[in-house]
Amino acid sequence: MESRVPVCLADFAERAQAVLPPEVWDYLDGGSGTELTLGANRRALDRVGVLPRVLTGVAAASLRTRLLGREYAMPVGVAPMAYQRLVHPDGEIGLASAARTAEVPYLASILGSTPIEQVTATGAEVWFQLYWLRDRRMVTELLARVRDAGCRALVVTVDVPVLGRRYRDLRNAFRLPPELVAANLPGGRDDLAHGGTPGVTPVPVTSGAAFAPALSWADLRWLGEHCELPLVVKGVLDPADAVRAVDAGARAVVVSNHGGRQLDGVPASATMLPEVVAAVGDRCEVLLDSGVRGGLDVLRALALGAHGVLVGRPMLWALAAGGAAGAHAGLALLAEELRDALALAGCADPAAARELRTVPLVEPAQD
Repeated sequence: MESRVPVCLADFAERAQAVLPPEVWDYLDGGSGTELTLGANRRALDRVGVLPRVLTGVAAASLRTRLLGREYAMPVGVAPMAYQRLVHPDGEIGLASAARTAEVPYLASILGSTPIEQVTATGAEVWFQLYWLRDRRMVTELLARVRDAGCRALVVTVDVPVLGRRYRDLRNAFRLPPELVAANLPGGRDDLAHGGTPGVTPVPVTSGAAFAPALSWADLRWLGEHCELPLVVKGVLDPADAVRAVDAGARAVVVSNHGGRQLDGVPASATMLPEVVAAVGDRCEVLLDSGVRGGLDVLRALALGAHGVLVGRPMLWALAAGGAAGAHAGLALLAEELRDALALAGCADPAAARELRTVPLVEPAQD
């Protein structure tokens, strides 16, 4: 029987799970601990009711927006995700090519399985995501490499002093296949990620060997002073931390709990978004990450005050299900959903959506 054509990003999840080995699906789908925060991300977004405006004269909405001073086709970026060739041979090249066609930024991970130079060669607008390396000299060298490759921004992730304890990966003793390496790490420092014994996953060992756990505000200020690219700080939940990030030179902050993959039990990103927006005012742009699954979620984030969102897991679902073509289809579906959502909310563009009111959607009491 001919398979159904995907009509939403969730349809790609079913296909991805069908083609991926179970331990790879768990690595992609899971969170840390008992996955309280992983579930909270969805519940928080689903409780956001958007109050539409009527008779606004809007028949078709424009999705175009500006992020970090550059124009994009919609207020969406592809979130940084490690080892994308794990889910499909097209990997980072396929997903970056899809982002180029969709005219949205592609955030390349320092743990990408394709060198950054090959990613930027796709013609995509690439922002580079950095975990702080133990050796500051290596950070300096990597910054020069990223700049020379043509990246448009630097995104430093600040919520990973150590890797979250992920039960699914531990139970599976998840390890990377030997042909996959972190192509952007100096000196191939992820060799430890290919071993493993029952009850132990070697991936956190790799992170501990390469990345410095004691990243400080002084380090962030140093980065802001020495990086020629716009600085984005990803992994902020506390509004006070968002303000300090701006003081340290951040042009944007990403409200994120790492998709529920770090400290379990922290609030959902969408829950903290309005407080962060209020705290930073117009001093920087604010993006939402964690739990975004479609165009309605983008509208919700905009109505809560975000300038845009980062989409992670759904893009890996689409990549796993269909390679570069699947990623293209996934971003096209997201744009179509957002265009419909904006028009139905009476908004001509994303800026108008940021003026919408939100009200809580209360679930009916159970008998």
